[in-house]
Amino acid sequence: MSTPTLLDVNLQQVPDPYLHGKWRVVNKVLSREDPASALAQATEVHLEQQYLSLDNAGQATSGQWRVERDALLSRPYLLLQLAGHEIKALITRLRFSTDGHFRALTLYFQSGLELFLVQP
Repeated sequence: MSTPTLLDVNLQQVPDPYLHGKWRVVNKVLSREDPASALAQATEVHLEQQYLSLDNAGQATSGQWRVERDALLSRPYLLLQLAGHEIKALITRLRFSTDGHFRALTLYFQSGLELFLVQP
């Protein structure tokens, strides 16, 4: 099976619905992140209309999410509300296959955690 050709999405103009759906975690870099945290243990991330769910080995954690952009460069940040804490992640890359059936998303969190996500 060949790897699909991926196109980068302009992050300054990406609409929030491009992030919706079930994302599978394919790789992560922990850095300073607690390896036992829900984000570090996540195997899937579900983003729907402001609703967030993390799956990790049969355990589910839910919360809220929204996209916020910085005023200077309009860089998109994913703001997650989990267990009473706000967690901020810079969306560093979003890619789509030319046929639209495959997507890849990279998130970089303030803790140094980096998640590499794909759909389907």
